[in-house]
Amino acid sequence: MATDNRINFWRRNPKVPGSVQPVYGAQHPPLDPRLRRTYPKDTKPKFNNLKSKKACSFHEFACSTNDAWDIDDEEDENFCGTPFPASFAPSVEDATASVHNQKPRHQKGDAESALPHSLTPPRNERHGLQKDNPSECERVNGKFVKSSSDADLNTSSVRSPLQKQQSLPVRPIIPLVARISDQNASGAPPMTVREKSRLDKFKQLLASPNTDLEELRKHSWSGIPREVRPITWRLLSGYLPANKERRELVLKRKREEYFGFIEQYYHSRTDEHYKDTYRQIHIDIPRTNPLIPLFQQPAVQEVFERILFIWAIRHPASGYVQGINDLVTPFFVVFLSEFVTEDVENFDVAALPLETQRNIEADSFWCMSKLLDGIQDNYTFAQPGIQNKVKALEELVSRIDADIHNHFKKYEVEYLQFAFRWMNNLLMRELPLRCTIRLWDTYQAEAEGFSHFHLYVCAAFLMEWRKEILCMADFQSLLMLLQNLPTIHWGNEEVGLLLAEAYRLKYMFADAPSHYKR
Repeated sequence: MATDNRINFWRRNPKVPGSVQPVYGAQHPPLDPRLRRTYPKDTKPKFNNLKSKKACSFHEFACSTNDAWDIDDEEDENFCGTPFPASFAPSVEDATASVHNQKPRHQKGDAESALPHSLTPPRNERHGLQKDNPSECERVNGKFVKSSSDADLNTSSVRSPLQKQQSLPVRPIIPLVARISDQNASGAPPMTVREKSRLDKFKQLLASPNTDLEELRKHSWSGIPREVRPITWRLLSGYLPANKERRELVLKRKREEYFGFIEQYYHSRTDEHYKDTYRQIHIDIPRTNPLIPLFQQPAVQEVFERILFIWAIRHPASGYVQGINDLVTPFFVVFLSEFVTEDVENFDVAALPLETQRNIEADSFWCMSKLLDGIQDNYTFAQPGIQNKVKALEELVSRIDADIHNHFKKYEVEYLQFAFRWMNNLLMRELPLRCTIRLWDTYQAEAEGFSHFHLYVCAAFLMEWRKEILCMADFQSLLMLLQNLPTIHWGNEEVGLLLAEAYRLKYMFADAPSHYKR
C-alpha cells in the first residue's frame, strides 16, 4: 500500500523531485541499498511517452539502478524476495538432476522449465510473480536489463541457494561487488589452453636474465594472469629493475628505506603541523571499500594510514587529498594475493608472518608512489590536472558523439559534475575492484596509461551508456544515472571491450588533437 501511495504521489506531482538521495563520492561510503531500494509493482518504462516518463522517470531510475557498491543477490532476497514454503524445498537429487537438464535460459519461460519439479511454484504463485513483473523483457526485479545475461542473473531471486550453487550457466558466473577475485581465480572454470599458453609466455619472459619490458607490456595489455601479476606490476611500474640478479637487492633496499621513513616521520602524525592531515586520513580509511571485509580489518587500516601519511608528508606540493586512499587498494590486493590461495576478500591479514605483512606494505607504498608521480597535478592546489582532463573529455565527446554532448547541454549537465570523480579516482568508484585490477593491467602496459589513456577509457565508458543517457529527459535523472552506473555484474569481458573501444578512440584522436579541439 505504501508503494502504491508513493507511485501515485509521483504521478500527481510531476514537478516534485521527491526524496533526493545524497551523492556519495570518493570521500563518502555508498548508501546502503536496503535503505533506498523499492520494487514497484506496476511501473513500466515508457520511452515513447515523454509526458508519463517525466512524471515517473526519477522514481523508476532510483528503484532500478545498481552500482558497483550494491550488495549481493542473496542479501537482496532477504528483503525483496518471497521465500518458498518448506514443501517446495529442493532435494539434493532434484537439484543434481537439474544440472544435467538445464539449457541456456534467455526467457522467463525457459527459466521456469529448467527448474526441478519440486522447485516449481504452484500455478497461482507463478501467476503472482508474473503480475509483479508485467514486462520481463524490459525490466527484471525493477532493474533495466541490457542483455539476456542480466536477465539470467536477476531470475535467481526465484531459485534456492542450493540450486544456485549447483546450476551450470552458459557463461562463468562473475562474482559480485564484494568479491575481489577475477574470473580466473578459485571457483572459476579450469584454465583454458590459451590461458595456459599465455601464463607460460609470461613465466618465460620473467625468468630471463634481463626481462624485455616492451615485450612484457605487449603481453600485459590484454590482461595479466593472476599467478604472475604481482611481479609483473612491480616491473611495469618501475619499482623493480629488468635485471633479474638485481631484484632481490633492490627489494631489500627499498623496503628498508620505507620503514626508515616510518621510524623518522610517523611519530609526527600528532604534531600540530600534521595532525589535520592524519585526521583526514584516519576518517577516510574506514570508508575505503566498506563492503569488502578485508579493508575493515584493523591491521589493514593501520597499514593504509602509514602508507598515506608517509606519502603525504613526502609530497608537500599536494599533501593528502581525498580519493588517494582508493589508489592503494589495487596494489595491496595484488601483492597480498601472492601469499593467499583462498578468497582474498575474507582473508585475515594478521595471520601472515610479520615480515610478509611488512613487505606487502612497502611494495604497495612504492608502487602507489610511482603511479602518483605521473598524475600528481591531479592533486595539487585547485587540482589543475583533473580540470584539464575533464575539459579534454568534453571536447572529445563533442566530436565522437554530438547527440550525447547536445543532450547534456539541453539539460544543463556539466561534465565536471560527474567526470571529476572519474578522473580523481580513476573510475574506482564506478567499477568493482576486480574490474579495476584488470583495467590497471592495461594502464601499466600503456605508455602514460594513468595520465593519458585514462581519458579515452572515460570517453568509451560514457559511450557505453549512450542509450540510457539519451532516454533520460531531465537533469536529476541524468545526474543520478551518471553517478550510479550499474556495473555490478561487470567482469573481464566487459572491461576488455571497454579497453578495445578506448584504444580505437586513442588511435583516432591521440596523434591528431586538433580533431577534438574547437
